[in-house]
Amino acid sequence: MADHDLTDPDEGGREPATMSVRGAALWAMGGQYLSFAIQFVTSVLISRFFLSPEEVGLFSIAMAAALLASVLQDFGLSRYIAGLPRIDKAEIARCSSVAHAFSLVVAGLIAASAWPMAEAYDQPDLLPIMLIIASSYLFIPFAVVPLALLGRTMTFTAHFKINVGGALAQGLVSLGFAAAGFSAYALAWGTLAFALVRGAIAQWIRPASPWPLQLDGMKPIVSTGSRLTTLYAIGAAGSRSPDLIVGKALGLLAVGLYSRAASLADQFRMLIAGAIGSVFYPAFARIRDRGEPLGPAYLRVCAGYSAVVWPGMAGLALASEPVVRLLYGEAWIGVAPLLAMIALSEILLVSLPLHTDLPILTGKLNQLIRVNLIDTLMAIAVLVAGCAWGLEGAAGSRLVYGAAWVLLYARFLHRLIGFDAKALLGIYARSALATLAALVPLALTYAFIVPPSQIGFFTLAAAAGAGVLLWLGCLALLRHPALDDLLGIAAHIPFASRILPIARLAR
Repeated sequence: MADHDLTDPDEGGREPATMSVRGAALWAMGGQYLSFAIQFVTSVLISRFFLSPEEVGLFSIAMAAALLASVLQDFGLSRYIAGLPRIDKAEIARCSSVAHAFSLVVAGLIAASAWPMAEAYDQPDLLPIMLIIASSYLFIPFAVVPLALLGRTMTFTAHFKINVGGALAQGLVSLGFAAAGFSAYALAWGTLAFALVRGAIAQWIRPASPWPLQLDGMKPIVSTGSRLTTLYAIGAAGSRSPDLIVGKALGLLAVGLYSRAASLADQFRMLIAGAIGSVFYPAFARIRDRGEPLGPAYLRVCAGYSAVVWPGMAGLALASEPVVRLLYGEAWIGVAPLLAMIALSEILLVSLPLHTDLPILTGKLNQLIRVNLIDTLMAIAVLVAGCAWGLEGAAGSRLVYGAAWVLLYARFLHRLIGFDAKALLGIYARSALATLAALVPLALTYAFIVPPSQIGFFTLAAAAGAGVLLWLGCLALLRHPALDDLLGIAAHIPFASRILPIARLAR
């Protein structure tokens, strides 16, 4: 994607500060990495020293139930704001009013479901935990509109401050309460701290007050928001229900192990490339507005995701046993086989990125809702069937679902934006070869030096480092289309520019 400046004349024609796509990607990734590091260290310390799998499982059930209701929170405002060609103060006030109104609805729904959930799972502690989580949703709208406005202008330096500040508050509060013996409640209080601090920082950087309430002219917001909310609700039923299904079918210990595996895989994927998605949406919106075809740009996105995420997730799957043992200790070793299967499923689930964003941008929301409904029913059915074979069956069902997901969305996206299917298969082939090259050092270490049950941190790190070098060499040898973008991003990183001439010579 071209590295050009994108400007957005907001609020009466004023040109806010913007940055290039690559610069925005760097700040987005930086915020994602630092937030991930804070959350990751917090989860490791809490799991290793303070909470058992059953306690984590209890919070996971409460959080999963809350997230089912939380689809109403954004009400499509982020996408609505990003898609507007211009925005003024009145429109900002309307969006803020909607955000706060729906926060009351979401908090009320979560609070109302607390007692039935506690009864359904025979866990009295679910009631107060869910009430704490419900209160956190009252503060989330203070960040929704500011983040959307900052995203319009690619001001991801502010996103960095907001997200890192929230993650730091969550980590400190969760750790402090866990150390003080608050059990699963510690994670709930951390969730509340995250929402409160994140909202406060967002309002400080980019104020967007709903007062006085602006309720006129809301028809476009409600029209777009209702359809997007329908989409998000359908998606949430598939993505948020696993903890509820596993918890009900297999118990607290099982859901604690499953949620930890799924969370670690998801965090690792977000660490590698998750933040870039927030940059691509406004970038593709600009391409659409210029009347240019989306297909060629989409191939570059697929190249970037497959070149980076595939080897990362495959490496996590191969290293799952030593990673779990080193991070969480023997009490959590049951996570390892689950993590391996879930990490491999992520390879399939990132093969077609922006699968919801592009239909929204191209005005095909109704078609997307129909496809997403099939997706959700498929995910739930496969998981329920997998639970019949126990916890490993539940994790293995993710691989079956991932393969079906690719078949479902490949045809839909191809008809939507008309990308070159043959070129995409060529990109996948080169990404697969680079992924296999990255795994070679660790596989040889297991075979000839030390088995996964005995490998130490430094040996694992050395094998991973050698894998990275082989991966880079393979990308250059294969002339992978993602290499230029990777080098372009690296050029914005201090000290990385010193090794770029060597990388370019290797090509």
